[in-house]
This record gives sequence, structure tokens and C-alpha cells, in this order.
Amino acid sequence: MIFLRAAQREFAQTAAAVFVALFAILLTTQLIRLLGQAAGGRITSEAVAALLGFAALNYLPILLSLTLFIAILLSLSRVYRDSEMAIWFSAGVPLTAWMRPVLRFALPIVLVIAVLALFLSPWALNKRTEYQDRMDQRDDVARVTPGAFKESARGDRVFFVESMAGTDGQEDRVKNIFINSIQHGRQGVMAAAQGHTELAENGDKFIVLTQGRRYEGEAGVAEYRVMEFERYAMRIDTRENRGVEKSAKSMTTWELVRDPSPVTQGELLWRIGVPLSALTLSLLAIPLSFVNPRAGRTNNLLFALLTFMIYNNLLSVSQAWVAQGRLPFEIGVWAVHVLMFITLLLLFWKRLAVFSVWRLWR
Repeated sequence: MIFLRAAQREFAQTAAAVFVALFAILLTTQLIRLLGQAAGGRITSEAVAALLGFAALNYLPILLSLTLFIAILLSLSRVYRDSEMAIWFSAGVPLTAWMRPVLRFALPIVLVIAVLALFLSPWALNKRTEYQDRMDQRDDVARVTPGAFKESARGDRVFFVESMAGTDGQEDRVKNIFINSIQHGRQGVMAAAQGHTELAENGDKFIVLTQGRRYEGEAGVAEYRVMEFERYAMRIDTRENRGVEKSAKSMTTWELVRDPSPVTQGELLWRIGVPLSALTLSLLAIPLSFVNPRAGRTNNLLFALLTFMIYNNLLSVSQAWVAQGRLPFEIGVWAVHVLMFITLLLLFWKRLAVFSVWRLWR
């Protein structure tokens, strides 16, 4: 009982610290990327928090799997470094006895990883796709960011707005507008002091420029027309909503099961493989945690991280081969896990052989 309680407490404390560190790194990198997109006008500032949450849910299965592996590995490595493992061996506790506390700690987390990989991550990806589709449907005015040149959705206009002039009733006003457009083969450049949007009775949306000039001509020809205006209205083209195009990653697990195409089977292989790999890695951490107190402390950690990368890369390769039709789903779904399980048995056999020699010497 003392052995189990000590192991559980050590695993939990290490896992909490590792998860906080990895989760902070994940949120920081995603936040920097989303803020860059918001500054460029690709997404609205109001969508940053929602997209950050969807990205966190998407990456949580891999994050928890890595947390579980590192927590068990670091905890058992500390036991080796502090010579506690030699005390447990002397008390008759073999290396295989660590499987019980490891499984008791890992199984609830593996269950959470399975729920995330099979249900919550596809839901988060689907919601993120819906958000991106809404942002793609924005009209040209909604894409404009003060202080930056923006191209219209059709590519026939370039907008530049110096600053926002505040709001007047329900009309959003901007100052110092520049618009470069091509109409009927002639290039036109407009500069206005102010502008705002108006909605016509038939539902059409217009951008209205006031107190400006329009320069119109053909490229390469010196003849240009200059027109001054007090009010100039341009119709804004809006994109039709075509709906959300679902990919295999955003489909629900039940939809993947009902669709026998290679792409969906590859995605299903990945979702099943994530919790299975987390369970296998938690057991692999037991023999990989061996540390010689007189040798370097980072060698086993580097080897363990290399093992984690190889496992995930093999899983990705199996997914790609199944999606391309080069590998049957019935083989790909278990081949990598069986290979790693055989590696697990070999590592346990090696460590148990060393333990048997040590006991004979004692």
C-alpha cells in the first residue's frame, strides 16, 4: 500500500507540472499565430478566443499523451537516481510490480484521451471550420483594417483606410480612404476624406465616399480623367454562403465508421491509435526510465523522447498509407501498436535479465 500511494502521488505531481508547462507553450504559440492573423485582417479580434479554445481541444489528446509519458518517465527516473529502486528491489518488488500503479494512474487519463480524440477534437475542428467559413463570407468593407492595404474578395479592388473616425448613429465612418479598382478595362484610383457604409432598401450594401477625387485611365497611357465628387457610392459584392465543406478530420466518428472510403478509414485509424499509443507509451516508460546514477541523467530522456516521436510518426505513416489505399485498414489499425508492444516486451526482458543477475550477485 505504501508503494502504491507513493507512486500515485509522484505520478500526479509530476503530471500536473508537465501539463501546465506544455499547455502554456501550446496556448502561447497558438495565440501568437491567431493574433498575427487578426492583425492582418484574416480573422476578427472577437474570434481569437473561440479559435484558441478550439485549437486547444484539438491538440489536447497528443498533449495529454505526451504528459502521461513524460510524467511516468521522470518519476521513475528519479527513483533510479535516488537509489530508491535498489531499495524496492531489495524488498522483493520486481520491475513488473510498477505496472500496477502505472496502469491505475494511466487508465483514467487514457479514457479522457479517447473521449477527446473520438468526439471532442472532431467537434472542435468542425466549429473552427464554421468560424473560418463565416470570416470568408465577410464583405470587402469588413476585411478592411486601418493602416493596411487589403484586396477585395474578387481581386478587382484594393482598399486602404488610414484610421477609424468613430461611429455616427449606425454608420461606421472611416477617414482618408484610398481605393484602386478596375472597371471595364480602365483603372480608377479614388481618394476621399471620409467614408461610410449604407444599406439600400433592396438589401444591397454600398460604400459611400465623400469629399474626394477619382483618377481614371488606362495603364501605359498618359491620358487620365480627373473627377471631383461630394458623394460617390460603390456597390459591395458579397459572397454567397456555400456552407461548410466537411473534411475527414471534422467528421464525427460515427460518420467515419459509416463511410468506407480510404481517407475516412485513415482518419479513423488515427483516432483509435491515439489512446492506444498513450497506453502503450505509459508502459514503455517503465523500462525506459532506467538511469545509472553514475552516468548522465539526460540520455534516457532523449532516448524516450525519440521513442515517442518514432511511435507517432509510424502512426502518421500508417494513417497516410491507409488514406492512399496502400495499406488495408484491417492491418494498419494494429500493426504499429503490435510492433511497439513487442518492443515493450523486449525492453522488459532486458531489464528483468539485468535485475536477475543483480539478485544472483547479491
